[in-house]
Amino acid sequence: VTLTGNIRLYFFMKKIYTIKDDYLGTRLDRWFKKNISEVPQSLIEKNLRRGKIKVNHKKVKSLYKLQKNDQVTLYDIVFSTQKKNKSKNFYKETKKDLSYSSNIFIENNDDFAVINKPAGIAVQSGTKSKRNILDILKSTKEFKDIYPYAVHRIDKETTGILIVAKNRKYAQLFTSLFRIRKIHKTYLCITLGKLYKDKGILIDELFHYEGDKKIKSKAITHFTVLDANNNYSLLKLNPQTGRKHQLRKQLLIHGCPILGDDKYRISPNKMKKNVLMLHAYKINFSIAESRYSFSAELPLSFKNTLKEKYLKIF
Repeated sequence: VTLTGNIRLYFFMKKIYTIKDDYLGTRLDRWFKKNISEVPQSLIEKNLRRGKIKVNHKKVKSLYKLQKNDQVTLYDIVFSTQKKNKSKNFYKETKKDLSYSSNIFIENNDDFAVINKPAGIAVQSGTKSKRNILDILKSTKEFKDIYPYAVHRIDKETTGILIVAKNRKYAQLFTSLFRIRKIHKTYLCITLGKLYKDKGILIDELFHYEGDKKIKSKAITHFTVLDANNNYSLLKLNPQTGRKHQLRKQLLIHGCPILGDDKYRISPNKMKKNVLMLHAYKINFSIAESRYSFSAELPLSFKNTLKEKYLKIF
């Protein structure tokens, strides 16, 4: 690769790549952009037509889905593309991040990790915050030379269980399990007020906007009151659906906003930084014949709030 001003020039006399498990079922053009270069689609198509990109020594189309041990060969490729002016800015972890990062692992194996996410850290980088758990994980010994895949999200201020895949195969597997609702999550929260009964189901229509379009979606959550007094409640929540901010919105609708929620309730003290009392406590799922169940210890802030509000420590 040589650089000339803002132009990148690529020269391949002949280079062979063997496809690994991570890219099984991936389209050839997408694999190329991910592993070789983010070139325009037209350049990939042109080189495929000319036979300068082959799979197993045969001409294929860009939508060809790669198989295990396929060999992609690049012949005498010369192409150029404008260098991107705006590259992704990854979060650079601090010493404080690294000091606690190895203590957040609940499970760590070759295919996935389960962590107890602290409050105040987003799962992925966003426009409002660069600090995120995926970039921090990249610097841990548990993810050495491994790319972390987010397979679901929990809110930035929510603590508790988060699954992170270690390869594309398990990322796709977990994504499928979440989509067909075969992964079961349990949350604990402390709310202001008391629900109308000790056990039941919350069923609500939630709304959000996509541009100017108002979108309606059904939200279903099973709840159990673990403890309550005249002012506060400790709830166990099992969401059946997975809408954005579902638990926070539903509890507000039913008159029991979650403590520390600045977005879905009026905070009594705007000058004080509140801690959201919502914790992803358990997760259960099965892969093949194996059953998995993990739980995440409550953060100290949650335990202290239970004590302050005269609720039993879970």
